[in-house]
Amino acid sequence: MREVEVLIVGGGPVGLAASILLSRFGVSSLLVERHPGTSIHPKARGINARTMEILRQCGVEDSVRAAGLPPERAKFIVWARSLAGEELERRIPGRAREDAIQISPVRNCLCAQDDLEPVLRRHAESLAPDGVRFDTELTSFEQDATGVTATLRERAGERVRARYAIAADGARSRVREALGIALHGTPALYRSINILLNADLTPWVAHRPAALYFIEQPGLKATFLTINGVNRWGFLINNLPPDGDGDEYTRARCAAAVRQAAGVPGLDVEILGAVPWVAAAQVAERYRRGRVFLAGDAAHHMPPTGGFGLNTGVQDVHNLAWKLAAVLHARAGPALLDSYEDERLPCGRAITEQSLMNARSLGRGAPGEVPALALGRPEFLNELGMIFGATYESSAVVPDGTPPPKVDNPITEYRPSGRPGSRAAHAWLERAGTRCSTLDLFGRGFVLLAGARGAAWCEAAGASDISLEALRIGPGGDLGDPQGRWLEAWEIEAEGAVLVRPDGQVAWRSRGAVPDHEAELRRVLRRVLSLS
Repeated sequence: MREVEVLIVGGGPVGLAASILLSRFGVSSLLVERHPGTSIHPKARGINARTMEILRQCGVEDSVRAAGLPPERAKFIVWARSLAGEELERRIPGRAREDAIQISPVRNCLCAQDDLEPVLRRHAESLAPDGVRFDTELTSFEQDATGVTATLRERAGERVRARYAIAADGARSRVREALGIALHGTPALYRSINILLNADLTPWVAHRPAALYFIEQPGLKATFLTINGVNRWGFLINNLPPDGDGDEYTRARCAAAVRQAAGVPGLDVEILGAVPWVAAAQVAERYRRGRVFLAGDAAHHMPPTGGFGLNTGVQDVHNLAWKLAAVLHARAGPALLDSYEDERLPCGRAITEQSLMNARSLGRGAPGEVPALALGRPEFLNELGMIFGATYESSAVVPDGTPPPKVDNPITEYRPSGRPGSRAAHAWLERAGTRCSTLDLFGRGFVLLAGARGAAWCEAAGASDISLEALRIGPGGDLGDPQGRWLEAWEIEAEGAVLVRPDGQVAWRSRGAVPDHEAELRRVLRRVLSLS
């Protein structure tokens, strides 16, 4: 029987990200995926800047960007009667605004899932050569007090023993069903068909390169999704009525819908594939049962409006991986793993709710609920607060009593902060003459950042029996702050310090000095790691 520390079920972006992250933390894992290879359909495409920060930590940001489209190839969001017909509205997404770019050292990326997954797979296999296995199905599993035993279909019913398991096996998760974890929400919003096609649409799109072209016609709600911006496209049709003979989605029928949406009756269209699916807005009532954790669509099934499904899933395993590593390596108590559900379940609920509101504002609902014209609410694709502003409350965060940053709309607005529970704020620093972001300091372990007069915090970190990196920022420190913005962004004094978790979330903050730095840091670390 093969033994690993973590079994990952599902080889989509979430499962592959889990494999990469666990390998980076020195955790042995085995990923099993029942399909023979990576996705052959575009599915998700938008990778938001927070997820790109994670991919930057994983060392695959450049490879993902190379596989996707440059920003200038998808500048707009367009609403039209047809591609060749009347344009109703054209917007620049708020996520691409100049003020949004100041929030992070990276930008979002448009990379179709069938282009993304091979990049992630290659990287996962390079880190764990025998840890990624496609064409291998989990047929059954059982768990006890010390681990999970799984039976796989590929090698004569091979059995695998793991300390923990991650279910990243999608919206129809067999693992979730076997665990008896219920979903709550709206199970069937609307029917949709995801079509992959070849057609040269250059004459109607080259002058307005967009990520999405929403088509609004009586009886036809459809969307062209940019893949390469020239001749390869995704196409979504909502609530297409069935044919009289019951064959709902023939290639000829799909091609006719594409021509109608394009407004070009003689358009040469090659349909490469059509996958029907049902949009839903549901969240699992629990993210964990025993030693098995849910992540991605297995934990939350949300409408695609806004592009949050893949991103939320990758951020799930980013939260979970370091905690599993800390417990498996005896650096944290088992109770640390409870914080995964405490932190990510509220996020899953909030993001699913906002995705549902996006869908309804765009007229994506049951046939009787669809308005004649729906151009989306102001928050659609402007969700900077949702992307960067998640604030955790759990045993893995030590609050400092300060209120959250005040914003008028927490969905669209984000104010950087060093408040415990929040994403660590980005600020440009200088290290050995090279510019780097504060975010580049995180991802391997805990990091203590102290002000220029915070040497006592660094000495306390050096005396700690828990491994962490300590850095002093400012004159005479380990890093320079040439713009003089670090203390302001993190809201501390030169004698203060901030403790950042491996996932880039602030665990604790002291605005200034304390009577006993070593005792305070020991108290904080033991609390965050559930060691007391």
